[in-house]
Amino acid sequence: MKKFVLVAAFAMGLATSAFASDCETMINSIDEAMKTASLDEATMTKVMALYEQGRAEHEAGDHGASMRDLGEAMKILGI
Repeated sequence: MKKFVLVAAFAMGLATSAFASDCETMINSIDEAMKTASLDEATMTKVMALYEQGRAEHEAGDHGASMRDLGEAMKILGI
């Protein structure tokens, strides 16, 4: 039983690291897309709000919420 708990904890650690890496990739993609994006002010404000929220969630360790918000920003940007 102790071995199972250790293996499960290790697997969860790997999954969390993978999500963190995905967040960073998404953040970098948005950074690049924003350099050439031509959006109206309201849309840009929405994208930036989602981006900032996603970054904050990533830094707080809430990678699921981060990926959701960053994904929404990417969708608006068309990436």
